Amino acid sequence: MLDNQYSFASFWKHHASKTGGGGREITIEAAKRAANRALAQRDTPVVLSILFDRLHVLRNQLVHGGATRNSNANRNQVRDGAALLGCLLPVFIDLMMDHPDEEWTMPNYPVVD
Repeated sequence: MLDNQYSFASFWKHHASKTGGGGREITIEAAKRAANRALAQRDTPVVLSILFDRLHVLRNQLVHGGATRNSNANRNQVRDGAALLGCLLPVFIDLMMDHPDEEWTMPNYPVVD
């Protein structure tokens, strides 16, 4: 996920010629260095922040059609994202179950009658 340009928001901004995507190679390399530095320093909040940004891009690809079912496009990040979430979601659920009195933030899109 960290080395895949297709899970990097600035790549897509550049591809769409939107502001903020210029010099994407430098930006991608800077992001890789930041991720590697955070990994080396065991800076978990920074590593997770970077990974969640990448997962958000992947989510957008899935929801908006950039990585569709039975397509060969974008399979690497779909596979990696699924593996990452497969590891993280049980941890999140365990944390929430172990702390039932915690005031967890409610979803932004609750069920409405």
